[in-house]
Amino acid sequence: MLEARNIHKFYNHKSERLHVLKGVELKIEKGKFVAVLGPSGAGKTTLLQLLGGLDHPSKGEVFIEGQDIYSLSDNRRAELRNTKIGFVFQFYHLLSEFNVIENAIIPALIRGKNNKDSLKLARELLELVGLAMRIKHFPNQLSGGEKQRLAIIRALINNPDLLFCDEPTGNLDSLSGNEIINLIKDLNQKRKMTVVLVTHNRDIASSADKLFYLNDGKLEESRS
Repeated sequence: MLEARNIHKFYNHKSERLHVLKGVELKIEKGKFVAVLGPSGAGKTTLLQLLGGLDHPSKGEVFIEGQDIYSLSDNRRAELRNTKIGFVFQFYHLLSEFNVIENAIIPALIRGKNNKDSLKLARELLELVGLAMRIKHFPNQLSGGEKQRLAIIRALINNPDLLFCDEPTGNLDSLSGNEIINLIKDLNQKRKMTVVLVTHNRDIASSADKLFYLNDGKLEESRS
């Protein structure tokens, strides 16, 4: 289970103190696909970063499997991210000097996994998403949809329990975007992986099991 309790986030901007998140409460059962919908600037990315241990809340707690992740040391929290969480961003963050399969296994190498086993899993995953014939290609030889599929494989290489997606279709055309969302839904259903996706696109958000709206720093569940 993923749970956020009374999450607040403040930022200081010049002489102004911005209250970005205002007492966010969220509880997500294991294996669910949840979308957070909101306009640009609503704090969606900030919320995702806090849920994934990438930033500290100004106030409040985040629990993953009952563990308060912000009570952990920085090193333990980094280990948790590497073993339990996968991240997919709007911008692919692929390393241009590495080919497809090398990009795919980077998190496994950081974790210290066996290189042979990681390569085997990467090939299986790349086959799953239709990139098996591209393993020796470099990022600049891939389409936008292929880059995002590779970014998803990189997020999955350590078999995470949680997948956080920040506008994963934001840089894609509608056809490629639908392919990516269908892939994420398929992974959620077949691997029982918990997915949290943030987007400003209502059609994309409607793919989820449960939909929340984030506006003016407050999170509300859609009842429709």
